[in-house]
Amino acid sequence: MNEEITRRRTFAIISHPDAGKTTLTEKLLLFGGQIQVAGAVKSNKIKKTATSDWMEIEKQRGISVTTSVMEFDYNGYKVNILDTPGHQDFAEDTFRTLTAVDSCIIVVDGAKGVEAQTRKLMTVCRMRKTPVIIFINKMDREGKDPFDLLDELETELQIKVRPLSWPINQGAKFKGVYNIYEQGLNLFTPDKQKVTEKVEVDINSSVLDEYVGEADAQKLREDLELVDGVYDPFSVEDYLEAHVAPVFFGSALNNFGVEELLNCFVEIAPSPRPTQAEEREVRPEEPKFTGFIFKITANIDPNHRSCIAFCKVCSGKFVRNAPYLHVRQGKILRFSSPTQFMAQRKSTIDEAWPGDIIGLPDNGTFKIGDTLTEGEVMHFRGLPSFSPEMFKYIENADPMKTKQLQKGIEQLMDEGVAQLFVNQFNNRKIIGTVGQLQFEVIQYRLENEYGAKCRWEPLSLYKACWIESDDAAQLEAFKKRKYQYMAKDREGRDVFLADSGYVLQMAQQDFEHIKFHFTSEF
Repeated sequence: MNEEITRRRTFAIISHPDAGKTTLTEKLLLFGGQIQVAGAVKSNKIKKTATSDWMEIEKQRGISVTTSVMEFDYNGYKVNILDTPGHQDFAEDTFRTLTAVDSCIIVVDGAKGVEAQTRKLMTVCRMRKTPVIIFINKMDREGKDPFDLLDELETELQIKVRPLSWPINQGAKFKGVYNIYEQGLNLFTPDKQKVTEKVEVDINSSVLDEYVGEADAQKLREDLELVDGVYDPFSVEDYLEAHVAPVFFGSALNNFGVEELLNCFVEIAPSPRPTQAEEREVRPEEPKFTGFIFKITANIDPNHRSCIAFCKVCSGKFVRNAPYLHVRQGKILRFSSPTQFMAQRKSTIDEAWPGDIIGLPDNGTFKIGDTLTEGEVMHFRGLPSFSPEMFKYIENADPMKTKQLQKGIEQLMDEGVAQLFVNQFNNRKIIGTVGQLQFEVIQYRLENEYGAKCRWEPLSLYKACWIESDDAAQLEAFKKRKYQYMAKDREGRDVFLADSGYVLQMAQQDFEHIKFHFTSEF
């Protein structure tokens, strides 16, 4: 069992939109032997889209809207990748994914440097003390000076960095990278399908000048001297404790610098770590199985209206058809067809180990955050739903399709795409999201996956807050006074829909005994 645990590597790839996350995922799969030819996402000749973007809307827009899970074997390690959406409108999906991984790779665009979304995601990694490796992408385009980039990473992401590879020039003059971790030179040939040649070379010998030219060789020596002078020697312990982030340079589209990243990653990245439940800490090597649901996806296969719940195995060994306790419902369940993923392709498995992500068929039994065990009652927490910032009334645009609309909304809300509130005053349904793009995705998926048409009506609200109080009389008085703005969420909890910041502030002052919460976990 311990052997299986130590060879697992479960990580997420995170970044700002367009930094090249999905392209990097593709190249990692190429090395893992899972795909033979990488889908050139932007070329019109190859009518292929990225393997990990399987939803129709993702292919049309060229963005990822949902986290996809992929696994492959590499050099004796079992690697589980979660490719997350970079777009801030889907940040919640990414935050939840970060609770299910042991480490992260952050992709940074060499020309743009650190962007807003990267900062936000790094905050979550810092909170959870998740170790990160940084990959600076697009070195074959003109960008910022490498030293400036490293300084920017340190100040913006508030973490120490240590380069483990170093670029030789950039843009049109880009000649390759020197791999500090393995002490070798990798020469660049721009080719999306081939892997670059490697040369073992002593940094001080004249052979280096022959490969990259005298001026560049001299500059490389000076840079490396400076790197060794400025940055502490790399220590794996510091990386595992999330004090230091190793940095690699490369170009994911041209397949360059990716293999170095992967080789170093499988060697130093953490194997599955203990998970904190409310009751106690759960260690991966415990004999009994535990796991939690961190994501639910409807309609992975459009021909079968099926839902899949993604379960992260935290401890013990998961066995097909064995009886497991669904803690929230207190029911015993058996799973006859648990699956493992390669984006949309999936295969049935008989067993899974800590660190693995398995798909369980779901017909409405699961909610995000549910726990499965061999009988022990425990709860894994830390899967937040944030207070939405945009609200619209959802109306049925086709009265013949009421049932389909109802089912579609229910399944999409189970996925945690958005949140549904029912206004107590007029009984209308309100959808709350973090960003505008989610409304378009919901409308598109309702029509294409459920055959239902919906219509949005504008609603100007400032925030939704969950309210609770020990003072029943005051709670009643508050509900009476604000009855037009009171709603219930899907759990039947009271939600106050404040229409402006001022109204919310006044409510907090007037009703001191009422607690206002901005995440659904309290």
